[in-house]
Amino acid sequence: MPWKNVDLIVENLFLGNLVAARSPRSLSERRISHIVSVCADPIPADSPASGIRQLRIPVEDVEYADLLIHLPMACRFIHQALSEGGVVLVHCEQGLSRSATVVAAYLMWTRRLRATDALEFIRRAREQVWPNPGFQEQLVLFELCQYNPTVTNGIYVNWRRKIERSLQGR
Repeated sequence: MPWKNVDLIVENLFLGNLVAARSPRSLSERRISHIVSVCADPIPADSPASGIRQLRIPVEDVEYADLLIHLPMACRFIHQALSEGGVVLVHCEQGLSRSATVVAAYLMWTRRLRATDALEFIRRAREQVWPNPGFQEQLVLFELCQYNPTVTNGIYVNWRRKIERSLQGR
């Protein structure tokens, strides 16, 4: 069975890929009002004329990419949209790693789930999700930072130092 471009995770919160984000039909059928784009690829919602509110997090799907620092802003954006009656699509290129990490963070933040439980919850709706190991680690750190990593948070700072050291060793 082929994977779908988009899946409903919880009420009014969809997780999908770039195809879903670029499809006017897919967006209108689901009444998408807000999009979190966790990639740099252009989509129609980039145009203000689309009427869709968008948050862009231009992070690559690589283990050392820092998605962690963006998670609180993404969670607030999704929460605000849903509380206003909006419908949110969180997407990345394939809808497997970056976007799944953001949706997992949102579930962790709102439901106080552990990282593994949040990912398991998402997999019930979209079984192919698989955040890269770096993003899986960042979800654990998100919880350890009490869902609010900042550039002054010791856990976050130590993790960034570790990443920078490992990149220098390449």
